[in-house]
Amino acid sequence: MAGEQEYVKRETVTGAIPMLSGERQYSFWDLFLSTSGFAIATWCYTQGAYVAKYLGFKQMLINIFCFNIIWVLIECIPVLFAVRYGIDLWIWLRSVLGKKGVAILATVISLANFGWYAVDSDLFASSMINLFRGFGLVLNPAIWKPILGVLCVVIGTLIALGGPGVIKMTNRVLVTCLLAVGIIVVIICFTSVPISQINAVKPDTSLYNTGLGRFMLSGEGNVAFAFSWSTQALVMPRLAKSERSGYWATSLSYGIVAPFFVAAGGIMALAMFVKFGYYESDPTNMLAKLAGPGFSLLSLLMVAFANIGTQGTGSYVNCMIVKSGLPKIKYRTLVLIAMVYVSILTVWGWVMDNFGSFISCAAYIQGPIVGMTVVDYLIVKKRRISFKSLYEIDGHDAYRFTHGFNLVGLGCLLISFLVAILFVYNPVTGAIKSNIFMITTGSGFTAIFGGVLYWLASLTPLRQYMLKDRNELDVD
Repeated sequence: MAGEQEYVKRETVTGAIPMLSGERQYSFWDLFLSTSGFAIATWCYTQGAYVAKYLGFKQMLINIFCFNIIWVLIECIPVLFAVRYGIDLWIWLRSVLGKKGVAILATVISLANFGWYAVDSDLFASSMINLFRGFGLVLNPAIWKPILGVLCVVIGTLIALGGPGVIKMTNRVLVTCLLAVGIIVVIICFTSVPISQINAVKPDTSLYNTGLGRFMLSGEGNVAFAFSWSTQALVMPRLAKSERSGYWATSLSYGIVAPFFVAAGGIMALAMFVKFGYYESDPTNMLAKLAGPGFSLLSLLMVAFANIGTQGTGSYVNCMIVKSGLPKIKYRTLVLIAMVYVSILTVWGWVMDNFGSFISCAAYIQGPIVGMTVVDYLIVKKRRISFKSLYEIDGHDAYRFTHGFNLVGLGCLLISFLVAILFVYNPVTGAIKSNIFMITTGSGFTAIFGGVLYWLASLTPLRQYMLKDRNELDVD
């Protein structure tokens, strides 16, 4: 027991330091199940229902899986360094953004990421109210929705406080059950409504006046969905025992498992439209309508356990992101602050009411970081970095740059963000401003443009500023 407590303490409280290979505790299946448990939540069904409304059945499946798989495989490339060096993305980013730049952006992005968990808890509360209603117990949403939402946050916080060991054990059971439930749900949909009728549903044309426009706008949602994992996905792989298992466990979780549940949500939404004439995104309501109230008990797994597990893993991951930039703050303190913050967002309800704009705006910050990280790792630094400067050991300060800020990296991020909003796609208004959007989407453009800008900067005299570490490389 004492050894396990010491492990949890080291992993959570001092997790910003490199992990030695002998300390790695996650096999392929441990990491796959933990990240899958993180990825599976009710927002998958919300995302699926959104795409299903504007695309036909076949287009929906292509859109969901292709955009997610392609971008997840790319954004997970840095998992290789996370496992090799035992550090997470945000430690490496000290060499791209500067130490103070990481402190600010890690905090800002985590504050945005926590909005997902407000959505998570809001959907948990709505689904539980609908579940009780199906069995004759009517709960007043004005009273019970905030209570149940905060309850989801609190239980998830308890899991986060237990650290990676508790998360691993929880997800071993949880994800296995969830995958089985997802398959059952798809079978229910296809047995309730003939697949020929689902395939015959005509998409809503109000989103855009051309099929390509609707496809790419739906794709924007899926690229943003894929990017939502990017800054979080590269925290847990440092626990993996090998680079191969770390990369494929992470990629399959976010690139296959999460899209599968998005597709399940889309299929349920289409089945609801065929049978009842309207779209629905709440899995509890959909199961009750399609298969009867008894089957809505499956939502205890789909919604209750899934959302609580996601709260726990998400709290751990994002608090570790903040800790990468602000290592002196205690992990448990960060978890408790996060609990209060997410509870406030849940009760407020703004994020849920502006879900589409929220995920695209968050992706516009994360996209350039994805592009720059991949380019920096593979092309600019060629997989070589100075640990001495990452941790400023013995006065090594190659990554201090300008008062703690890498002006080149931050400039590429800001320029990519502004160019995308002003000239490609505005995620707040939903306005498409260039045909480039029809090729890359808005979020995809930020990643491509950010990476290209960073690479071009490395071909100029700015290279000396960006690569001050070349005379002290100690990791190859």
